[in-house]
Amino acid sequence: MRQVTESSPGDVQLRSADTSAQAASMLRCFKLDTENYCLGLGFVSQVPTGAQRHALMTEPTLRAADETGTEQDNTEQDSTEQDISTGDLTPAAFVKERAALPKSQRVTAELDEMQAAWNGREKARELRELAETQTPPPNPEPTPEAPPAPTPTSTPTRTAPTLGPSTPVPSPPSTPVAPVVAPASAYIMKGFQTSQEKGYWCGPATFQSIDWADDNQKDTQASWAKDLGSTTSGTAISAMVKQTNLKTAWPKSAGTYIVQNVANWNTQTFFTVHQKHLGVYKAPVIEHVQLLKRYFPYLAFNHSGHYQVGRGYDKAKGTIAIFEVFNERRFNSRGNVTDGPKNIPASALFNATLANSFKNIGL
Repeated sequence: MRQVTESSPGDVQLRSADTSAQAASMLRCFKLDTENYCLGLGFVSQVPTGAQRHALMTEPTLRAADETGTEQDNTEQDSTEQDISTGDLTPAAFVKERAALPKSQRVTAELDEMQAAWNGREKARELRELAETQTPPPNPEPTPEAPPAPTPTSTPTRTAPTLGPSTPVPSPPSTPVAPVVAPASAYIMKGFQTSQEKGYWCGPATFQSIDWADDNQKDTQASWAKDLGSTTSGTAISAMVKQTNLKTAWPKSAGTYIVQNVANWNTQTFFTVHQKHLGVYKAPVIEHVQLLKRYFPYLAFNHSGHYQVGRGYDKAKGTIAIFEVFNERRFNSRGNVTDGPKNIPASALFNATLANSFKNIGL
């Protein structure tokens, strides 16, 4: 934690920095035992380069993000009705908001985020190991398990205690994926769907549903918007995870919630993780997608980054059940009625997650 404080830039230095330098400062990465965690981005398999962090500051246009979609969008739809921001905080907005905080407040926010990451590092390790077993290696060398072994060993002080109990036989039992089999299908939170009350409140609406199902008390979206620090620019996924850990009992069954990058996953890993979280832990997943028609055909138009509630799955059908909190008709008279329970092909939900600049989820 001292490293977080010492590496946080001063106010004058930060506000005089260009966009690339601000991104590098606000999205700093740290090693937590064997895992890499980047502020704002979550646990990552590989630390992003400076160029990759800078690229996150460029907002993709909706047309570019979905240029392979339907051909019937006319100019009016492209220029107005497509560009509806439903409420996730983009990387650029996250960096801007963090950089605008006085250093004392910024460091407090960073330490809070890092504490949650530290508490959830074992879950991140399990997810990384699962991804490594289910994702083909990028090069022909058929030894995916060889690289991870030397990497932890290269940090002797922190890794030795972790690898001691994990390398021998205790490692498989410590990971609940193997011994516990998820059912063929599972659905939770029936009847706890919500609909966002403002165009940029997908975060508060998603969290309202998650908390309501937890304690059977439906607090207002306005109250959650305040707790989540939501602005007209949206809500940060790190805030969604923080409040899930602070205000709900879901971590009792699922462990500390973390922000997890899925860029190196495949559809199989994505679906397997959902089965474990929803079928074994019986706890919701904070879906973080790009709300585009190509992935969610119930939409009439394309929208922005977005949160949904992951609340079930069906292995045979290959679908993940969500609560869609965005009702297009409410904010556009030409839109469809889109809120409520939906079943989405796992491949579509995974690709919608990759289409979002963050490429992460909360679980």
